[in-house]
Amino acid sequence: TRTIVPIVRQFQARHNIEGVEMVIAADAGMLSATNLKDLDAAGLKFIVGSRVTKAPADLTSLFHWHGDVFTDGQVVDTVTPWHAKSVVNDITRRREPVWEPTDTSAWRAVWAYSTKRAVRDNQTLNAQEARAREVVDGTRAARTPRFVKTTTKGKSLDTDALARARSLIGLKGYVTNIPVSLMNPQEVMAKYHDLWHVEQSFRMSKTDLRARPIFSHTRDSIEAHLTIVFTALAISRYLQDATGMSIRRIVRTLRPLQEVTITIAGREHTAFDPLTDDAVHILDSLGIANPRSGLAH
Repeated sequence: TRTIVPIVRQFQARHNIEGVEMVIAADAGMLSATNLKDLDAAGLKFIVGSRVTKAPADLTSLFHWHGDVFTDGQVVDTVTPWHAKSVVNDITRRREPVWEPTDTSAWRAVWAYSTKRAVRDNQTLNAQEARAREVVDGTRAARTPRFVKTTTKGKSLDTDALARARSLIGLKGYVTNIPVSLMNPQEVMAKYHDLWHVEQSFRMSKTDLRARPIFSHTRDSIEAHLTIVFTALAISRYLQDATGMSIRRIVRTLRPLQEVTITIAGREHTAFDPLTDDAVHILDSLGIANPRSGLAH
């Protein structure tokens, strides 16, 4: 938060949007409990992913009254404590508590169940269980994986932890300080999942965005490197949005197009590859006139 809050303030000032509410979205584990409190104190809204291990505490009432069976698309709007040892869910009540901005011990939590996610989670758990059994059996020499319990008697499969994990498959949680009066659960989830645009950018192939990690120790070198990389990233995203084509396809379309100038008997001759339909589409989308129109090749 020593950098997040100042950067947001600078962004607001630069674009003349002071006073406009902004929402900080981040994946699970990216922001600490202290970070969330600081963002809230600064008047900023946030939506962050929650770890599935928090589900039993957040959904105490639901599990007590309805068990751990969910239906596809089921959404639970409840609260999550600031601290793991705090209890904010009353199992004597069937209805989930409603978070208010005046709450000083909990945040709002939205949990959703998806059958598709459950299938994917189950496949992951099966693979983790298989690795754990191989380690216990001694057929895999590796660092202790998940679901392996080590005691004085040796290694064994942690069946209790595996059972707990299986009871939570298909669940995805979101923590926010936005009240339901401003944003319903579906909107909270939709805003969080806009993160894929950011993730897509940073998962760009290194062959498409030709940048490599560097070790810099001076501010100027670090800022220069970041400026080059983010400028290239911004241009790439602009090209993708304008053309409707992936940056990889754009690069592969334009890279083969060559133009050469040779001198024969004192006269210069220029030769070039003809533009493909995709290349023409790129130029048209960017409002660039075909530089080879009417020329022989």
